[in-house]
Amino acid sequence: MIRLFKVFFPTGVFALLVSELVLCAACYVVAVMVIYSPFWDSYLWDEGGWVTLVPVVLSVVLSFYYQDMYINLRIRSRTLLLQQLSLAIGVAFLVQSLLNYGRVDWMMHRQIMLAGSILTVIVLGSYRMVYASHVLEMLGQQRLLLVGRSAVMGELAHRVEERAELGMRVLGFVDDEQGAPAELGGAAWLGPVADLRRIVAETKPDRLVVGMADRRGQLPMMDLLDLRFQGLSIETAATAYETVFGRMSIRELQPAELVFSSELRPNAAVMGLQQAYSCGLALLALVVVWPVMVLVAVAVRVSSKGPVFYRQVRVGLNGQPFTLYKFRSMGVDAEAGTGAVWASKNDPRVTPLGKWLRKLRLDEFPQLFNVLKREMTIVGPRPERPEFVKMLSEKIPYYRQRHYVKPGITGWAQINHKYGDTIEDTVTKLEYDLYYIKRQSVVFDFYIMFQTVKVMLLSRGAQ
Repeated sequence: MIRLFKVFFPTGVFALLVSELVLCAACYVVAVMVIYSPFWDSYLWDEGGWVTLVPVVLSVVLSFYYQDMYINLRIRSRTLLLQQLSLAIGVAFLVQSLLNYGRVDWMMHRQIMLAGSILTVIVLGSYRMVYASHVLEMLGQQRLLLVGRSAVMGELAHRVEERAELGMRVLGFVDDEQGAPAELGGAAWLGPVADLRRIVAETKPDRLVVGMADRRGQLPMMDLLDLRFQGLSIETAATAYETVFGRMSIRELQPAELVFSSELRPNAAVMGLQQAYSCGLALLALVVVWPVMVLVAVAVRVSSKGPVFYRQVRVGLNGQPFTLYKFRSMGVDAEAGTGAVWASKNDPRVTPLGKWLRKLRLDEFPQLFNVLKREMTIVGPRPERPEFVKMLSEKIPYYRQRHYVKPGITGWAQINHKYGDTIEDTVTKLEYDLYYIKRQSVVFDFYIMFQTVKVMLLSRGAQ
């Protein structure tokens, strides 16, 4: 795993991204060599032809990214792969046509574009199939040995099994023989904890993941200490869970892990810098999107009775309430008969226009004013209503800790988890929020913003 932007990326995914950038560029270079032979090098370097490669290659790779082709690398269908490749090439042609209105010098010659695109579909399509079936194995897989069978160990084993791009393989698990199941999330039982040294010697794992359901008197501390001094990596189930899932498991989380964590955020410097660039970006965004906001305001006014803006009290930094602004997407007095309730799928309170506003995230634009008022930032945990905060704080451990940073328009939870109206969904989003708070930084924020564009374009999570 490679750690970038405070997030762990599988080595196999990173290698695939880099290699596809190179291969895609090579396909168009080959097209240049064929069409402009024998003066292809003069075309690329003397006439600046290499510049025309940049928008094409970036268009193709970004299209792969927006189609989630770097999330699950298994080839489910060759037909689907061909469709995805064709869509990526179509986007590249669209970008070329747009360049015709501005930067003609960045446009690729039509013959090169056509020949290179055909070659790209053939080469990258073949490479994808070979990569999924052979290259991932050649890159090597980190071998994990699980010690214990706590609540999250089965989830870890199952996740590693279904996500080949993680570059991991579970050898099995070790736990007390009495009452131990035959398998755990697909991983086989290898023996009791007392035989840990023997099992390590036989299986030769790269890393031990320790997650005993009850650690008191059960952890073989001297065995683990000796193995650690022998160079074997050992980590808790909570740490492994963060790496694999990108969130913190509150089932495994102990208060001491937060108290003594060297990575725990927030701090005054980070939050001050975050507020500064959030205000700058909010002001820039308002300058760019104000025509859209005017059109949305008119549409809301014309389509249904009631005010254009919807004002609602939310909980902000340190539990302080503030008024959140949104374009109204529900009918007037939508909660008059029910009181405060979560939005649900196909919520009857949402107006026909409101469904589209929520799907396209256009109803969120007025929150830019909350950012300028320094009540919110661009990135952070989503603010919740006081009624729900009180209830959730009583039911979910660590819930109130999410209020020690300012809430945001978008966040790590929003780009990784669907909108949910259950306690289970709230717990999952809290785990993402705690992961974000622990690693809050400028580069992490900009990575989340980059991912948010993808979520908005694909209309994910809206409800």
